[in-house]
Amino acid sequence: MSERVAVRKTYKLFIGGKFPRSESGRSYLVQSSNVSLASRKDARDAVVAARAAVKGWAGATAYNRGQILYRAAEMLEGRREQFVALGIGGDEVDAAVDRWVWYAGWADKLAQVYGGANPVAGPYFNLSAPEPTGVVAVVAPERPALLGLVSVIAPAIVTGNTVVVAASPSEPLAAVTLAEVLATSDLPGGVVNILTGAITETAPTLASHLDVNAIDLTGVADASLASDLEVKAAENLKRVLRPAPADHDWTADPGLTRMTTLLETKTVWHPKGV
Repeated sequence: MSERVAVRKTYKLFIGGKFPRSESGRSYLVQSSNVSLASRKDARDAVVAARAAVKGWAGATAYNRGQILYRAAEMLEGRREQFVALGIGGDEVDAAVDRWVWYAGWADKLAQVYGGANPVAGPYFNLSAPEPTGVVAVVAPERPALLGLVSVIAPAIVTGNTVVVAASPSEPLAAVTLAEVLATSDLPGGVVNILTGAITETAPTLASHLDVNAIDLTGVADASLASDLEVKAAENLKRVLRPAPADHDWTADPGLTRMTTLLETKTVWHPKGV
């Protein structure tokens, strides 16, 4: 009797709420599993999906967005052991769940902190309100694989943006497994899109794409690559979050910077009634 050959699991991309293979047909081996190797065409497709989702997601109530993020935390909690089996520590999974909940709580509070009524010299109301920037490209950090990923996705989407994430090529299983969590957590298709593979292939496409409004370079460890991506991002004046320092403490209080950097402020004048 011949020895049985194990069937490898193939992890696909996450684009528009679906799990397509890379259009190139390429994959690479990680922990005895096949992981799709995204192409520049896949990156462009992900931007199209993210743009299509902006109107509905930005137009949802802040309360509803908070509910959906909280649901994602619930689903992640329920699949804790699956992440542990991938080699992610239980403490990190717990921290990632807590991070989702923390950001979910800010959904309907950020406008009160970051917006407000402005004093003006005249019979007018002058109100400033935060609005999402639009489509945000994110280069995820390599480690911590799950907590770092949640820490860059959650602040972008809780404020009404949609994202295209270039996952760490050396730690992709956390990203694609998180995609499976998000697909079952009431999150509308296209709000989060995840690409696996070489950052050097997908990130330049995202940085230069004229329909991407902001780029988060947190996970870019190569200084020359980060500089090149910033130059490409300047073509359409993208908001840029620069790479995190190597000693960044992902367990610390994240603060509001990641949310507020990805917001625009709209100011409205309105005459006061008699």
